[in-house]
Amino acid sequence: MKNLKKLFVFALFAFASVIMVSCSKDDDPADNDLFVGTYRGSIHFLSSDKEVKNDNGTVRVVKVGNNYNFIFSDGIPDLNGVEFRKDANTVISIGGDASKAITITESNLSIAYTNDKGVWTANCKR
Repeated sequence: MKNLKKLFVFALFAFASVIMVSCSKDDDPADNDLFVGTYRGSIHFLSSDKEVKNDNGTVRVVKVGNNYNFIFSDGIPDLNGVEFRKDANTVISIGGDASKAITITESNLSIAYTNDKGVWTANCKR
């Protein structure tokens, strides 16, 4: 009976150790794919010849190699090959000046991105 108790206590500690190691709160989304998926909410695109706006649009985030593509609904052109800066649980696009700001977490996506093709904005949740 004593051996059974010892075995049970050992198994309990081993299980607790595995749970503590695998459920780290300091996981960096940039190191994994927590933010890959579909976000829904307000999206907008404006160019010299086109404007598209939808309060119930979608943005699908796809990882391609080390970069990310943002695939928009409603005929809005996609943003492809976006690089991210790591370090926090929020990831910010490289070149993240005022004209190229993409902030993404596990549950929120915010885009304010401008280039020679137009202006993209999004405020979406998952």
